[in-house]
Amino acid sequence: MTAARSHDGPGPLRRAGRATGHALRAPFTGTARSIRKATHAHGAGESGLGKLIELHAVNGAGDVMITVALASTVFFSVPTDEARGRVALYLAITMAPFTLLAPVIGPLLDRLPHGRRAAMAGAMLARALLAITMSGAVATGGLELYPAALGVLVSSKAYGVVRSAVVPRLLPPNFSLVKANSRVTLAGLLATGIAAPIGAGLQMIGSAWPLYGACAIFVAGTFLAFTLPHKVDSAKGERRARLIVPHEDGAPSRPAPAEASGRTGSTRAGLRRGGGKAGGGEKPAKERPPGLRSVGGSVLHGLQANAAHRALSGFLIFFLAFLLREHPLAGQSAAVSLGIVGVAAGVGNACGTAVGSWLRARGPEVIIATVLGLALSVAILAAVFFSTLLVAALGAVAGFTQALSKLSLDAMIQRDVPEEVRTSAFARSETLLQMAWVVGGGIGIALPLNAVLGMSVAAGILALGAAASVRGLLGAARRGTPHPRVA
Repeated sequence: MTAARSHDGPGPLRRAGRATGHALRAPFTGTARSIRKATHAHGAGESGLGKLIELHAVNGAGDVMITVALASTVFFSVPTDEARGRVALYLAITMAPFTLLAPVIGPLLDRLPHGRRAAMAGAMLARALLAITMSGAVATGGLELYPAALGVLVSSKAYGVVRSAVVPRLLPPNFSLVKANSRVTLAGLLATGIAAPIGAGLQMIGSAWPLYGACAIFVAGTFLAFTLPHKVDSAKGERRARLIVPHEDGAPSRPAPAEASGRTGSTRAGLRRGGGKAGGGEKPAKERPPGLRSVGGSVLHGLQANAAHRALSGFLIFFLAFLLREHPLAGQSAAVSLGIVGVAAGVGNACGTAVGSWLRARGPEVIIATVLGLALSVAILAAVFFSTLLVAALGAVAGFTQALSKLSLDAMIQRDVPEEVRTSAFARSETLLQMAWVVGGGIGIALPLNAVLGMSVAAGILALGAAASVRGLLGAARRGTPHPRVA
């Protein structure tokens, strides 16, 4: 009888338990399979881009957890005057040193071409440890919180620089760089949108809980970084980039490589524009080390325009945070006012990324000039006719134009920069853009809380960027490019 039972299969209780377990697991496993299918579509799984997309989603989720904890401690938990002092202290202790460290990040990471996976994992692990360090200080708001926040900021930017350098090595066949960056960016935005309310919920349990969550997320990211393909660490054919100033007409100065010209000290091979002169008894310039001879006027003007967008982003984050807390939008509370602008900026950023993926690399110079003009127009309207609608519109347009302008810059780097130095060019351009964000944030925290003045300064930032870049961008678009466009 016992033997007969053994062949009857599991009992009803066991079958019910298995069915219940399967029902409970199904939403999670189904969601995981759907996410994996989306991130690995169109060859991204085979090339390794899918894993980078997932890693960037983890990065975005962890960063927003730390942001929630810091914002609650430094900004929301104290009166406005005290909050402004705390944020000013935060900028002084974290942003000022970062301004000095940022120019070093790109060149330092250039020296680690064989350790990119380790660098990304290290940036994740450092933030995990720093999150635990900050968890003991968020309740008191002690000074030890700020050096740890600086470490988080530097680690986050270092990850961003390495990620930009890695993308070109993981492109699937027939995939443009702008499309790849769009997918990576969208994954980060979606993860941020999901993790932000979770972090807010953890904050209600205790001020340290979002940091515990960030630590767990970054530990997972540390292991995920090592699952990237080994070709990420390959530096075959790469050289370090050198950004050269173009001539007045926007055409790049293109010194002939020594190996092509047969000369090692000629004016064309060795001089930057505005440097020493050849002839006249002067010593010829030394041959430059192998590297990027010129990125061309398009990329440099695109970088100037993107710096204006980044400076605007930093400015609006800090200025509107205090302005709307002290002077909420008409008929709204401070929290709702901040939420309106934040959601508008997030939606605009996501839309810009989606449009950038659709446009791919079509006319990036014209796209950058157009979106810069659009942002400037809305900023001027917000300064002249300040209202709830226009402030929300400026947040949305700023997010939209920043995303689309950055994707267009990526497309120009892909098109104009030789492959052997492209990863280095990404690293250095990203460092410059982060510095622009720091400058804009500093202006935002120092400015008096006057709405018209603030919107005027925002328009001024964009006007400076337009004056420096639009003419060159449109001129380059009219002349065309000798480089083949990548679809």
